[in-house]
Amino acid sequence: MLWRDPINPMTNTLLPNTHAIEYAQRMNKVLDHIDQHLDTPLDLPTLAEVAHFSAFHFHRVFLAWVGETLSDYLWRRRLEIAAVHLAANAQASILEIALTVGFGSSEAFARAFKRRFGCTPSAWRTGTPQRWAEELARTRLHHAHRNLDQYHGNPDQAGAASLFEDTGLNNLEFKMDMKVKKLSAVRVAYMRYSGPYGSGVHRFWMETFIPWCRANGLEGAGCYGIGLDDPGVTAPAKCRYDACVEVPADFVAKSPAGIADLPGGQYAVGDFVGTVPEIHLAWTELLRNWLPSSGMQADARPCFEYYPPNAKYDPSTGVLECQISLPVRSL
Repeated sequence: MLWRDPINPMTNTLLPNTHAIEYAQRMNKVLDHIDQHLDTPLDLPTLAEVAHFSAFHFHRVFLAWVGETLSDYLWRRRLEIAAVHLAANAQASILEIALTVGFGSSEAFARAFKRRFGCTPSAWRTGTPQRWAEELARTRLHHAHRNLDQYHGNPDQAGAASLFEDTGLNNLEFKMDMKVKKLSAVRVAYMRYSGPYGSGVHRFWMETFIPWCRANGLEGAGCYGIGLDDPGVTAPAKCRYDACVEVPADFVAKSPAGIADLPGGQYAVGDFVGTVPEIHLAWTELLRNWLPSSGMQADARPCFEYYPPNAKYDPSTGVLECQISLPVRSL
């Protein structure tokens, strides 16, 4: 879940852990509601009702848990989602994207976007290939240094370095066989992590989510990983990630998990083999190289990684298998 120090914002005293979990679940419902309704007016009374808090106290509760005022969060979230759409949906007009995230005109949107990102929406879109190329170069350089350090620091890791090279992660546009498929909607139980992606997400799975699944008889079910924010746009400390597991329709989630429905529909799906940090590279390759030449465009449904029940994971190397799924529609 989205964890904060368990402080009661009304009294400034520590909350019992069960109360802290309930607060986190309520606030996650609000943040999910915001993401799903960015194109509509989002006023304080409506969101307070979603969280089952009084409108009088909700603003203080939101600030205490999220670390931003409601208005600042809405402004940031609308612009960050717009930045993602500008990069991934070249066919959509700037006005169309502005309306999608709740701005009434392209002029108001352009002014707000420039305050947030230091450039106009059109300049952001034009600069997307260069930004992605620089991100790929930084990520590949990081992996090259990491593998070289492993090789010199521990000869036993030489095999792992070779495996990295053999997976073709430097040429995913050729190695990942992307197929467009229609996927069914899935009901999941989820827990939310907040913070930088990468090793923190891996620890969250291993130390928090997987033990919860085992304790609730869900070991062996298919799992999903959903990055709710783009780390190239959102500050690492504010990035959110949901670890999910498939559950039956009548499953009742026990704290600290919640229940959600992943939407079905058309997705581009590709098999990934590599380590957790390399998944970000795979996504960048997919958006930069495959999507523009596919005749498809991404839509607003969440992207996710799917871990089938028989997916392999090697603890000694960190290499895992999953399917990368990008929601798409025709241009």
